[in-house]
Amino acid sequence: MDFDVIIAGCGPTGAVLAAELRLHDVRVLVLEKDTEPTSIVRIVGLHIRSLELLAMRGLLDRVLEHGRRRPAGAYFAAIDRPAPPGLDSAHAFLLGIPQPVLVRLLEEHAIALGARIRRGHEVTGADQDHDGVTVTLADGRRLRARHLVGCDGGHSTVRKLLGIGFPGEPSRNETLMGEMEVGVATAEIAARVTEIRRTDKRFSVQPFGDRVHRVIVPGPAAGDRAAPPTLEDFRQQLRTVAGTDFGVHSPRWMSRFGDATRLADRYRAGRVLLAGDAAHIHPPIGGQGLNLGVQDAFNLGWKLAARIRGWAPATLLDTYQAERRPVAEDVLDNARAQTELLSDGPGPRAAHRLLTELMDIDEVNRRLLEKITAIGIRYDFGPGPDLLGRRLPDLDVRQGRLYDLLRHGRGLLLDRTGSLTIAGWPDRVDRVGDPAAAVDVPALLLRPDGHVAWIGDDQQDLDDHLARWFGEPAG
Repeated sequence: MDFDVIIAGCGPTGAVLAAELRLHDVRVLVLEKDTEPTSIVRIVGLHIRSLELLAMRGLLDRVLEHGRRRPAGAYFAAIDRPAPPGLDSAHAFLLGIPQPVLVRLLEEHAIALGARIRRGHEVTGADQDHDGVTVTLADGRRLRARHLVGCDGGHSTVRKLLGIGFPGEPSRNETLMGEMEVGVATAEIAARVTEIRRTDKRFSVQPFGDRVHRVIVPGPAAGDRAAPPTLEDFRQQLRTVAGTDFGVHSPRWMSRFGDATRLADRYRAGRVLLAGDAAHIHPPIGGQGLNLGVQDAFNLGWKLAARIRGWAPATLLDTYQAERRPVAEDVLDNARAQTELLSDGPGPRAAHRLLTELMDIDEVNRRLLEKITAIGIRYDFGPGPDLLGRRLPDLDVRQGRLYDLLRHGRGLLLDRTGSLTIAGWPDRVDRVGDPAAAVDVPALLLRPDGHVAWIGDDQQDLDDHLARWFGEPAG
């Protein structure tokens, strides 16, 4: 084998997956068809759960240096409500960061861990057999790997090569989004925006830094969606919707997006897997897409590494689809709901007014925010306390911060009993005795992605769950 894993696509999902695999000494090659990183300086938002995962791997401080924090809240259907009190996270904010900067930081992290990244190499073929996958490149070269992962976007070549269905709804509406300077007073813009948004929630012109405004405006009914929009496109649509183009000029970036919503029939076909937009696409309402893909990578990385290192239980890799596809289904559904709430017409406007009223109730607001930010996810690990299957926030423990103890991508036993052992799994799981008041249970087992895999105080029960997630004991 030339490599253990070949990853097609070096966006945020592919870069994170490469780094996660390298934590376990897996030989990784990332192939990106574009010769250079994108020049579109689009600002993307990292939600709470993605920030937590970056903190687990020691990346968050570097990312924070290049981003701008914004208060959590006002995510769902652009309803302007602050976050409910007492959010259970040390990172309860939204981080806006230029996408090229984020990709660069994630690539540097993967390379520092030993991943190889090759740009200008397009995957055009994939043939798998009992032992591995033969990957064919556009120039005719062939490479062998044990596994191939398609992180190559909504038009994924890997998914098409596998013949995996991608059912859903095609794009019906187009929206233009960009950041640019304006030529009229902010107060004048705000008054006009307030008036328009009474009937069109898809329209927005908001200050976004020094002299810059973020402009979101419904696009033309027909057009070349593959071509990037021009400043004149924005001016024409602003005149159509608002009666003025606000004197927009000097754009930082401009893009267009549709509202297509699709989900792959399956995330795995033998030795080939899908992650990120290759597995799911939806409108960018709520800013969930990039976050969903990054979280796919954190879920898949340690499981695929376990398969390659030879200690994975037989069904471990199957849990990737079993856990992540329902999460994607939920994201697609809430994106559909938001799209309807933001559409024109008396029915959607009435529903939007009703939900705005309901979101004054903290529990309603909290439930919707937890959906958008992914901190409400609970994987189905079987019967047990509500904490089972959920993520733990970054708690203080006697040894420092909890997430610092997960930096190497291993499992972690927090043992308040002082009597439990991980004798058969020291190469896969760490143990922290007397973690102080981190959690009010005798002991719990965390997976490398920070989700609670077991709670209890019985050694035999612990051993059974260690075997379930981390394979048979060594020796």
